[in-house]
Amino acid sequence: MTVPRIRGNDFGVLAPPELGAWEPELTVTVVIPAHDRQETLDLTLAALSAQSYPEHLLDVIVVDDGSATPIRLPELVPGTTKLISSPPGGWGRAWAVQAGVDAAAGEVILVLDADMVPHRRHVEAQLRWHHLAPYVVGLGWIDFTSATELPTPGQVADALAEGAEDDLFPLSPHRHDWAEKIIHDHDGLRTASGATAARVHVGATASYPAALLRSIGGLDASLVLAEDTELGYRLTQAGAVFVPDPESRAWHVGLPTAMRDVAALKRYNDPYVADRVPHRRYLRTDAGRQWLVPYVEAVVPAGAYEDTRATADALLASSIPDVRLILTGPWPVLSTGRRSPLNDPDLDLRLIKATFEHDPRVRLATEPPAATTAPFRLTVPPGWTLAPDTLERLTAHLEEHDLGALCVALDETPRGVVAARLDRTAALARAALVATPDDDPDDLIDALFGLEWADGSSWGLHRRPGVYPPRRRPVPESAVLAARYEKDLLLHRKRVAALRAEIAQLRRESAKNGRDAARWREKAESWRREAVRLAREQRRTVLKRAVRRVRDLAFPAGD
Repeated sequence: MTVPRIRGNDFGVLAPPELGAWEPELTVTVVIPAHDRQETLDLTLAALSAQSYPEHLLDVIVVDDGSATPIRLPELVPGTTKLISSPPGGWGRAWAVQAGVDAAAGEVILVLDADMVPHRRHVEAQLRWHHLAPYVVGLGWIDFTSATELPTPGQVADALAEGAEDDLFPLSPHRHDWAEKIIHDHDGLRTASGATAARVHVGATASYPAALLRSIGGLDASLVLAEDTELGYRLTQAGAVFVPDPESRAWHVGLPTAMRDVAALKRYNDPYVADRVPHRRYLRTDAGRQWLVPYVEAVVPAGAYEDTRATADALLASSIPDVRLILTGPWPVLSTGRRSPLNDPDLDLRLIKATFEHDPRVRLATEPPAATTAPFRLTVPPGWTLAPDTLERLTAHLEEHDLGALCVALDETPRGVVAARLDRTAALARAALVATPDDDPDDLIDALFGLEWADGSSWGLHRRPGVYPPRRRPVPESAVLAARYEKDLLLHRKRVAALRAEIAQLRRESAKNGRDAARWREKAESWRREAVRLAREQRRTVLKRAVRRVRDLAFPAGD
């Protein structure tokens, strides 16, 4: 059987059959962890006894997680149902679910909480996806009810048989709004990145291929809460595709803790999630901190001492602090016997070991591990250095475009292109799930997630300095920037002082011009008054002459 190839989380390439119109083949084990939930557990089991999925393909394991009054199996249960107790040594939901997983015989494991009442087609709706691809994680659709008066198990079974599940409980206005919004905003989750899709993984009703779940070690039984979030991350890393099916509906009797006391739950969960889920970057804001699961695993093959040290030092100085560095080389060849210290044929390898073996961020390995818990793996040849923000920019580019790999060309030699490479480890895992012997690995990564090539210098990758390590302590970049800014500041201060002097001069000239203008205005006014006076005198003189002339005409001299 050819395994379907799903790009990213776009399960739209799968064609699920109509409910009730197909013939199931896979066996499924329903695991129900229960702690003091006898009343609602009875309803859960009654609903499972009336499922549309073939009874001969379905079995149920109820795990009693240390209930004060031991859990018992009611009369109305699926044909193959057994009750076990959580093993000693732990407690909590994850511990109980893992006990059920260990005891499960089904090809698919469906985890259902003891306060869930599934609709008749609940199991069938999720299982139809598992028949199409062996790396699908099915997610049920939850309706909440805060009903205090509950139906009897018989009434539940009858309602399922009659298709009246919607009438079993009054619908609460509370919903998983945040999850439904993510699903809606990403075309039913088909356009969501792996990190985004994993966020909606809610373990109250979810189904897993048993082989895939066991391959990643099952649940983290050390967690009391947040186990669903952590499991969702590791499933993504294993190459899983998350499929929420609105037809796989179930009632949740009562409101979960996440709705009753969100602030207290986040306060408790955040430290555990921050340590285990690198994609939650907003929880890793502490500068210089190291975490259980790193964000990037960097691999550098051991070469010449100076080359290897320069590359390793640059990686450890990255602006992303949660980096784990693996130096690969033939470390077992380093003997402790008598040798010439300076003429040792393994001198470079020995110096590399001496430099890094006691750094907790660095591991020495003969080969890079086949798998990693980190979401990204960067491989860099020795002798090339990265700018402090190179790693941050590379991972951001992969995240923004949801790529599977980014190959960074560094040099071209007669033997080929020298390149660094950043891989999304979830893409590598997906490729391993669907690969055939005829597949080219890079072509397959490109088909499943996308692969790009880029130029090294544009991303801040360059050959190491000619002298390395430096004999003097290098000037920190912050000091170089501070000196540059101080020089610019001094220049600006000089310009400001010159401008201020120019402004003062202009103000002085303006004041002088103002005084001159006032004097000229005074002179103009005096000239105007003088002109008026002269004009008046001239008019009087002219008038007198005219009067005399008239008199002379009227009374000539001698008359």
